[in-house]
Amino acid sequence: MRLSLIRLIASALSVLCVAMVSPGFAQQPSDIQAIRAELDRLRQEYGDRLAALEAKLAALQGAAQPAGAPAPQEVAVPAGAAGAGGPEGALPVYGNVTALSKIFNPDIAVIGDFLGAAGKNAVEPAPALEMHEAEASLQAIVDPYARADFFFALGPEGIEVEEGFITFPTLPGGLVMKAGKLRSAFGKVNTMHNHLLPWTDRPLMTRNLVGGEEGISDAGFSVARLLTNPWLFLEATGEVYRGQSEVFHGNERSDLTYVGRLRGYQDVTESANVDLGASFAYGHNDSGPKETTKLFGVDATFRYRPLRRAIYRRLLARTELVWSRRSESGGLNAFGGYAAADYQFSRRWFAGMRYDHAGRAMDPDSKDKGTSWLLTFWPSEFSQIRGQYRRTNYAEGRTANELLFQLLFSIGAHGAHVF
Repeated sequence: MRLSLIRLIASALSVLCVAMVSPGFAQQPSDIQAIRAELDRLRQEYGDRLAALEAKLAALQGAAQPAGAPAPQEVAVPAGAAGAGGPEGALPVYGNVTALSKIFNPDIAVIGDFLGAAGKNAVEPAPALEMHEAEASLQAIVDPYARADFFFALGPEGIEVEEGFITFPTLPGGLVMKAGKLRSAFGKVNTMHNHLLPWTDRPLMTRNLVGGEEGISDAGFSVARLLTNPWLFLEATGEVYRGQSEVFHGNERSDLTYVGRLRGYQDVTESANVDLGASFAYGHNDSGPKETTKLFGVDATFRYRPLRRAIYRRLLARTELVWSRRSESGGLNAFGGYAAADYQFSRRWFAGMRYDHAGRAMDPDSKDKGTSWLLTFWPSEFSQIRGQYRRTNYAEGRTANELLFQLLFSIGAHGAHVF
């Protein structure tokens, strides 16, 4: 094709040169007209051949794609998807190169929780050293309408699904639904995985009344509704579970567990905010086919983080109170709570304290008390080193003084948790 074009151009130049050097060139208008006609013909022929070349090139590019392969299209995010997940965050825009490159590969992370203990505790002894837990997470956007999260706990007793659920953030009416195995929305501590706790252990209130480390965790579904306005953020949550957890034990298929929570959030200043919550849980227990347990809880959290020194200073103060009502033996009423504060005083250093007071669900007159002092160092964003001095006065009259040590380390992209 290139040779043909060159020949056409050379021919045109030859005709022009011959006409110009021929005698009487300036005196023969008919020859000038003939030259112009020849140039127009050559220009037309050149244009036709160039168009044919472009068509052939386009045909070759089309043949390079597999037959029947659909053209890539961007999927529009439905109205309300941006930010509809509330604390979970907005969904990504599908169709871009990054999303397509990992659409079948979820985010994978592993977090290690290594514990050590020194001192004496005859009531709740713990090993001197143990790999307490390794949490593996798989998280991904399923499509513009759903996301999936799986958290596996690997410990000395084996592997279990700590949580595994699918979230639908764009349901009609602004509803957000989760279905699967969930840590219930009762209170604050029950929703936290071990690596999110600001302490090496869980408060006495949780261990005595709310099921300990496992807590209220069961198969079921949760529906939440965000009620926002210019003055206050409100979130209402209703949950239904199978009825098999550390606290609740159903005897029949209809013996379900019900959990409700109302949470309010408000900015006090540009650097401080307050989070208040009230929770309720109801279900059958293992004392008899008709025996039930009711839990009432309130919690309050104050956060302070000055904008200009956010990486050097912050304060988090929290308290949580729980009342347990068991129907057997004419009614067993137990109360427990804790108050804690965690203060960052340097770039990577945190100091904290916690006071515990809790009765026992099956023996409300037996009350345990404890005090803890903590010091935490963050070598990086992916690891923590924590020391905790814990003094516990048990109802049996025994006192335990322990020095606890924790090392947290993580790899991979672990998704954000609820704020």
